[in-house]
Amino acid sequence: MDVAHSIDPLYALSGFCVGALVGMTGIGGGSLMTPLLILLFGIHPVTAVGTDLLHAAVTKSFGTLVHGYIHTVDWRVVRRLATGSVPMTVLTLLILSLFDLSSAHAAHLISRALGAALLVTALALIFRASPLAYFGNHFPELGPRRAAALTVVPGGVLGALASSRQLVPELSV
Repeated sequence: MDVAHSIDPLYALSGFCVGALVGMTGIGGGSLMTPLLILLFGIHPVTAVGTDLLHAAVTKSFGTLVHGYIHTVDWRVVRRLATGSVPMTVLTLLILSLFDLSSAHAAHLISRALGAALLVTALALIFRASPLAYFGNHFPELGPRRAAALTVVPGGVLGALASSRQLVPELSV
């Protein structure tokens, strides 16, 4: 059997649509593709998350190389975000490893936290102009030290949320 006949058109169409949405909106492909793999194709949640992570690692590696090559990466911001996210990722994984995450209570709590984070992100994307205008008027200029500190904090929050999602992959739907 040749390669052309082994490709499922529904998988290809799904990948194309998710790629187009990610390209147009900048949202993470995993938040679209993982639920599609689980709900539309019936793939086990752990396998869907693992598949999405491998895909993301490859595409983000190439994206990083291209953007680094054409100098569209602010490496200071990357370092600041990593300063928050790397320690928080390690800390979150250590803390979560102490608990029985297979219990229904833990699954419920973590899924609520992740759902809230996704909801806040969606609202921030939809109503982006209003908060930007508000903060621009009330905090017109941040000093470099304060701007650096305020960049580390979201890195830490994102590191904690992302690591909890990866440790409990069945909660990512």
